[in-house]
Amino acid sequence: MTHQTMPPAVSLEGQRRADLGDGTYVNPVFAGDHPDPAILRDGDDYYVTFSSFESTPGLIIWHSRDLLNWQPLGPALSTPIGCVFAVDMCKVDGRYFIYIPIIPTAISPDPTAPVLTYVIHAESMAGPWSEPINLGIEGHIDPGHVVGEDGNRYLFLSGVSRVRLSDDGLATNGAVEHAYDGWRYPEDWVVEAYALEGPKLTRRGDWFYLTTAVGGTSGPPTGHMVTVARSRSINGPWEDCPHNPIIRTWDANEPWWSKGHATLFEGPHGQWWSIYHGYEKGFATLGRQTLLEPIAWDEDGWPRAGGGDLSLPLAVPLPPGSPAEVQSHGMLLSDDFSTQRFGTQWSFHAPSKDEYLRASFNDGLVLEARGSGPSDSSPLTCIVGDRRYEITVEMDLIDGAQGGLLLYYSDRLFCGMGHDGGHMTSYRAGRAIPYWREPAPSAQTLHLRIVNDNHIVTQYYSLNGSDWTRHGLRFNVEGYNTNTADELLSLRPALFAVGTGEVRFRNFTYRALGD
Repeated sequence: MTHQTMPPAVSLEGQRRADLGDGTYVNPVFAGDHPDPAILRDGDDYYVTFSSFESTPGLIIWHSRDLLNWQPLGPALSTPIGCVFAVDMCKVDGRYFIYIPIIPTAISPDPTAPVLTYVIHAESMAGPWSEPINLGIEGHIDPGHVVGEDGNRYLFLSGVSRVRLSDDGLATNGAVEHAYDGWRYPEDWVVEAYALEGPKLTRRGDWFYLTTAVGGTSGPPTGHMVTVARSRSINGPWEDCPHNPIIRTWDANEPWWSKGHATLFEGPHGQWWSIYHGYEKGFATLGRQTLLEPIAWDEDGWPRAGGGDLSLPLAVPLPPGSPAEVQSHGMLLSDDFSTQRFGTQWSFHAPSKDEYLRASFNDGLVLEARGSGPSDSSPLTCIVGDRRYEITVEMDLIDGAQGGLLLYYSDRLFCGMGHDGGHMTSYRAGRAIPYWREPAPSAQTLHLRIVNDNHIVTQYYSLNGSDWTRHGLRFNVEGYNTNTADELLSLRPALFAVGTGEVRFRNFTYRALGD
C-alpha cells in the first residue's frame, strides 16, 4: 500500500517534535513529562491525556488525526481535587467519560486517606466537563474501562481487580472483585517490585486483550515492562501471551528506560500501535515521556512490538486518506500575559482549592504572594521537553513581595533566584543558600533568565532586559529527580511570589536551543 508523505510539522519555539517531515518520526511523540498516556480513538480523531498529579489545571486533553502532531484542547479538571493518577477515557452512547483515581489531598485534611476513583463526563472532548463524581472505589489506581460481550460496562483496576458499572457509567453496580493474577517474570530479573497495574482492555476480533504493567515504575531501568493476556470473555479465563513481556528495557544501555504502562490500539488504516511511557537515558529530569511503537500480530493472534531501536526513525502512521495540511505539534510556552487568562501551558503545583484567586491580570500577570519561600508558595509551572533551553521573564515587585524564576522539581528540590527589591536570594537543592549573596542591584523591576544546557544551569539578571549580568553560581541539575517520594515528577520552569504583596510578571519567553 502506498501512502502520501506527511508534510513537515511546524516547530513551536524550536521545541522538540517527533515528525521529521520525511515520512518518518522519532520518539518521543510527547517530549517532557507526559506519563501514563490514556488514548481514545473516535473515528478518525484521536485524543490523549496524561497523569497530572498535583498540577492544576490538570488532565490536558490533546487531539490528533495522525498520532504524531497533537494540539491541546484544554484541561478536563480546572479545579484541584487531589493528586491525579493514571486515568482512562472512553466514549459510550455518544458521551465521553474519564475515570480518574486520586489521592484526595486537595479535599481532605487526612494524609492517610485512601485513593478514590472519580468519573467526569462531557458531550465533547473539548468540554465542558461535569463535576467529578465519586464512584466509591477505594484503594485502587489505573482504571481501564471496557464494555463486555454481555453489553455491561466494567472498570478494571490495579491488582488486577474489576467492578461492574451502571449502564450510565456514573456509579458502580456490584462489589470490586479479583479478576487476574498477572504474568510472572523470572525471579532473577532486576526490577523494583511486582506492582501489577495499568490494566487496559482492547477488543480485536473475538478476543479481549488485557495489557498490564509489572516491575515497578521508576526503579531500576530494566524494571517496568508491558505484558499481555487474552480471553474470549470479559470474565476470563485469561491466557498469558507467550511473548511476554512484549515491551521492556532489557539493558541499561538502551536509549529509553523503564518502558511501560501501554495501551494497544488501532490507528489509521488498520495499523496497530502501542502508546506508553519511558525515561530518556541521562534525562530523567524531563520525566516520563510518551513513546509510540508499531504493533504486529503473529499468526496465532498475539501482539509483537515492532519498533526495535527507538533511537532510530520509524515510518509514520498512514494518514487518514485526504491530503494532509502542514500541522503543528505542541503548545507555545512563551506568554506575555496579555489575554486576561492563563495559557494552557500553566498549572499551579499542589494548589489550594481557591488558588486561582491569587492571580489577576493588569498589564501582565499579577500574582499575590504566598508562603515564606518557593517550597510553600504553590509556584506556577509549565512542562518542557527539550534538553537545552532558555527561559526569561520580567517582574515588578509590589509591596515587599519576593518574586523569582526557578527550575522546580518539587517542594523539596528546586533551584533558581528570587529578588525582593533589595537583594537577591539564591536557591539550590530546594533551599536558600545562606552563605551566598549575589551583588544584584536594588530594584523594583528586574528581568531574570535561566539557561539549562544539558543539565548545566546558568542564571542572569538585568535592569533593562538588554544588558545582562551573569549570576555568580552555576548548577548541575542532573540529579534533580532522585527524591523517591517525588519519582513521578519532572524539572519545570516556574514563577513564584512569596512573602507579602504581589509580583507582576510580564513577557515570559521560552526558547529551545536545539541539540
